[in-house]
Amino acid sequence: MNLLAIETSTESCSVALACNGELITRSEFAPRRHAELLLPMCEEVLAEAGISRRQLDVIAVGRGPGAFTGVRLAISAAQGIALALDLPVVPVSSLAALACDAPVDANPILAVIDARMGEIYSGTFRRSADGLVEAIGAEHVGSAEMLKLPGGHSWHVIGSGWDSYAEMIRLRLGAAPASARGRCYPQATAIARLAAREFMAGHGLAPELALPVYLRDKVAMTIEERQQARH
Repeated sequence: MNLLAIETSTESCSVALACNGELITRSEFAPRRHAELLLPMCEEVLAEAGISRRQLDVIAVGRGPGAFTGVRLAISAAQGIALALDLPVVPVSSLAALACDAPVDANPILAVIDARMGEIYSGTFRRSADGLVEAIGAEHVGSAEMLKLPGGHSWHVIGSGWDSYAEMIRLRLGAAPASARGRCYPQATAIARLAAREFMAGHGLAPELALPVYLRDKVAMTIEERQQARH
């Protein structure tokens, strides 16, 4: 199976190609340069593997949540490539991809992405038998002080939301985290691994059915709200 994965929901732009049991990747922390980097990265991993687009079997994409423009870019690119090649698309949660980079043990994982406007995107996960992750709750967007987690656990916390709201998240955990890593972003390598599992289970979609997940309809503050936020 030849699977091309795309992830641009945060400041990190990444692409991964699963080909002949290997993963070929490109990743760059490049705020506001995703549109410039994405397609060249795709061509680079294909060239390194020595295959053409016509030899792809499926396109995987980080469906969000994350930055509105980044999520929209990834979905649009995945749909465009898949439509041109008549391929299925496997959308994958960007929070699940982020959770994959947490330490591998029995502790549950809290993935948090800074959503701006005083909010975080959050999702809770646990390790699955295959070493990847599976959700143990719904994904949410809201202030860190509204974060609700089941007690009795020592959590791994990962993602940019920790950088911005560590003190409040620590209070909501109710105990010291098992580990905490900020400045971590969803990567196409995890998107590829998660998507391969979904594709093998028959969960590929027609390109037009691969939709973004924003978690909130509102993506920008009004001028009045920005002024209030500064006071």
